[in-house]
Amino acid sequence: MKPINISQDIVSLSDFKNKASRMLHEVKSSHRPLVITQNGKAAAVLISPSDFDLLTEQARFVDAVQRGLTDVQNGRVISDEDLDKEL
Repeated sequence: MKPINISQDIVSLSDFKNKASRMLHEVKSSHRPLVITQNGKAAAVLISPSDFDLLTEQARFVDAVQRGLTDVQNGRVISDEDLDKEL
């Protein structure tokens, strides 16, 4: 996902409603998120499906690493020899 371009990637909800099709195409092709505001405050962030998949995969990876580190800290590990026996 590319970084946000402040001058182009923050739009009001009314602008989004009026130009939704074009903006959806732009998000998909540019891989830049679109911040949608409501009453002058950020209300939503729109990203492409492929960028969502990437973020989801990265989050799952980070979670798996964190769980592994927690297992090591809590002594929930097995030796290489025991692993070889199990396999």
